[in-house]
Amino acid sequence: MGELEGIYQIWLREVKRTVRYKSRIITSVVTPLIWILIFGVGLGSTIKINLAVGYQPFIYPGIIAQSILFTSILGGVGILVDKQYGILKEIMVAPLSRSSIIFGKALGISTSVILQSGILLLLSFVVNVSMNVFTFILAILLCMLISLGLSSLGLLIASFMESTEGFNLIMTFIVLPLFFLSGALFPVNGIPDWLSFIVYLDPLTYGVDALRGVILDSSNLPLYLNLFVLILFALTAISLSALVFTKKEQNLV
Repeated sequence: MGELEGIYQIWLREVKRTVRYKSRIITSVVTPLIWILIFGVGLGSTIKINLAVGYQPFIYPGIIAQSILFTSILGGVGILVDKQYGILKEIMVAPLSRSSIIFGKALGISTSVILQSGILLLLSFVVNVSMNVFTFILAILLCMLISLGLSSLGLLIASFMESTEGFNLIMTFIVLPLFFLSGALFPVNGIPDWLSFIVYLDPLTYGVDALRGVILDSSNLPLYLNLFVLILFALTAISLSALVFTKKEQNLV
């Protein structure tokens, strides 16, 4: 089995797993809409922030990033399911590098993210955000890049876990800080220096800022800088995931 063929087969399996659970796709689309419509209206009517756009359009890219975050990290639980049913052992004995296995899984998870992100982008009119073809394509590519890094992080976490319960517990401690510190719900300029330092350690901050720049033409950092950080994060997460995955699962072969 060639590396590309192996990556394709693993990717295809992850995509089929996503398509099989249609309720998960529906939930991943409906939940962000609830955040935008209810949370955006409720909080937007009570807080006073100087924004170039309304509060709902402002948090729209952040809520898309939230959807990417939850779906990508949660996708890591697939390793634990495969381990439980003995499927992981069959994958491990294949003549395929561990990096290809991780990349194939991350790519499969990212594909499901593209599906739900695409639906959310097509619903931009709900928050009075205009969306042309170029913006849509660029936003989709950004969503995939963000997801590659985050799904690899989810796979990294799963490599340390022995049960889905432990994974869910650790995921909660990681996902919520990543989301709330990303600037998805508030502008990151003008915050205290100590908080700003923490915010810019969060890789999702650069994803939210990039999406906001592409969709709303309003960002704090240049797009090339956001892309550089996101690519660096994705490469680092994939490499670390492959390394840990190899060490933790080598006793399966």
